[in-house]
Amino acid sequence: MKCVLNINDTQRLGLCLVISAPSGAGKSTLVGRLLKKFPHFAYSISCTTRAPRGDEEDGVHYHFLSREEFIKRREAGFFAEWAEVHGNLYGTPKAPVEENLASGRDVLFEIDVQGALQVKRVFPQGLFVFILPPSVRELERRLRGRGTDSDEAITRRLGNALGELRQAGSFDYLIVNDDLVEAADELCAVYLAGRTRTENRPGLLDALLAQWGL
Repeated sequence: MKCVLNINDTQRLGLCLVISAPSGAGKSTLVGRLLKKFPHFAYSISCTTRAPRGDEEDGVHYHFLSREEFIKRREAGFFAEWAEVHGNLYGTPKAPVEENLASGRDVLFEIDVQGALQVKRVFPQGLFVFILPPSVRELERRLRGRGTDSDEAITRRLGNALGELRQAGSFDYLIVNDDLVEAADELCAVYLAGRTRTENRPGLLDALLAQWGL
């Protein structure tokens, strides 16, 4: 009996989904809704030069490195993206991301604009989404509504937001987070559309044509 290949069994390449936004635009809330609906995303354990906090374990929460080792790895092209925050270096190892994508697992990056643009240079085939506030006034209202930042910090965050917005044109998709439900639906739609791209199913057409003996 001839064995007929089920085309749904063909290997799908993983998708690299990168999401950025100015502080206060609601990125974390939208990502939370995405993960609640699609909890299967893979994560890469980041490296950092800061000391462990509390019960943090090396290789579980972070890979804790000396500054010298981090810089050595950075110069060797070890990281997909890296940044210095408050005097500490942070970076995402490139190899685990590549391994997850090759095995068909989707990888989510929730990072700032500079990190996203670094990832785009390494994984240009990814989907890059920028979350926009509906207005500057609304962004300021949300920042003040947190009740966690001083006026000086809010002014600084708004200034940073302007710089980030100027780079939003480098992203593939722009989602305005005015209505939370609508914005979450749009983010899910972008992700689902990305999963069906031709380049993510390299064996699909061949498997189907093989059923005609082609």
